[in-house]
Amino acid sequence: MDSLITAAARALTAGDPLGALNRVALRDDAPALALRGIAMAQLGDFDRATALLRSAARAFGSREAVARARCVVAEAEIALVSRDLSWAAKALDTARETLEAHGDRVNAAHARYLEVRRLLLIGRLDEAERMLADLDPMPLPSALRTAHELVVAGIAIRRLQTKTARAALVRAKRAAHHAGIPALAAEVESAYHVLNTPAARLIAQGEDRLLLLEEVEALLASETLVVDACRYVVRDAHTVVSLARRPVLFELARLLGEAWPEDVPRGTLIAQAFRTKFADESHRARLRVEVGRLRTEFGPLADVSATKRGFKLVPYSAHEVIVLARPIEEKHAAVLALLVDGEPWSSSALALALGASQRTVQRALDSLATAGKVQSFGRGRARRWMTPPVPGFTTTLLLPGPLPGD
Repeated sequence: MDSLITAAARALTAGDPLGALNRVALRDDAPALALRGIAMAQLGDFDRATALLRSAARAFGSREAVARARCVVAEAEIALVSRDLSWAAKALDTARETLEAHGDRVNAAHARYLEVRRLLLIGRLDEAERMLADLDPMPLPSALRTAHELVVAGIAIRRLQTKTARAALVRAKRAAHHAGIPALAAEVESAYHVLNTPAARLIAQGEDRLLLLEEVEALLASETLVVDACRYVVRDAHTVVSLARRPVLFELARLLGEAWPEDVPRGTLIAQAFRTKFADESHRARLRVEVGRLRTEFGPLADVSATKRGFKLVPYSAHEVIVLARPIEEKHAAVLALLVDGEPWSSSALALALGASQRTVQRALDSLATAGKVQSFGRGRARRWMTPPVPGFTTTLLLPGPLPGD
């Protein structure tokens, strides 16, 4: 009977869940329950997979610590894939320590990669990079080497280091080929697709065009003054001024950036920045105050000069001003940007990734659902949200941390 367990495990390693189930589907002993759980996860039935793995962990008993730890790791992977990012990192860390203590370095490394991938999803790049630095992929199986390079590429993409990302994806493609697992190869191709689809939109002097990530990287390294509506900052190659917590000031900066080198009428600034159709002397006084604050925030980057009809942006050293925006803009674009990967997300995971309150995210989801842009399935804590990917666009790469106003 142990030969069936071994054969099922090999089938799962090769990405053949149906072959594994054919060998253990009628068995209820602990190893078979664990393998059935992993097989169901590969087939996409995450709820059933989680239940089977928990049953397996209970069935293994206290003396089989390694097997129980492997079940915890498998359950954490299911949570990650199903975008349930609130799982207990401490339990995974304890499982990893158990595996390391018993010499199971492969599964211990797998546990650490899961935590790194979670940190990457929620935007904690520094922590992910530090944890990744402790991992040596060379002695690991091809599948884990692929995972390592995908994480390296993911961090590099989010840091706008496209050459590093492409090099990592070349290594990932090679490792995935050696692993012989179609799902891994597809994941690498998906990562390549990110680099070859528009990541942002350039707005300058009446021009409006899409940019690839490499073009965004080159733009941010130039001497151009960039009003970045993806991350809510104003920057050049040397200085970054964050306005993520100052939405009115950022709206003024964007309006001035889009109009440069021309000025913007006071009435337009008041209507757009203050969300009002009627302007009186109090609004004009407030505009003067906010423009003064914007001058202070800009520091060494630029001045805001008064003109006869309004205000204009005057960069100190940059010869050009552009606005960098998302390819598609709408009120709840940040939530849609995460859902566009086609994976099912929980509202708590979205809140964690965006640095917003869960209630704020839930209101956004309800609004998007009413408009038919997202859909949900499941109930209670098992409820997940998703939307079909928008063809031709990559919108998650330049997200800020917290949403303005939260």
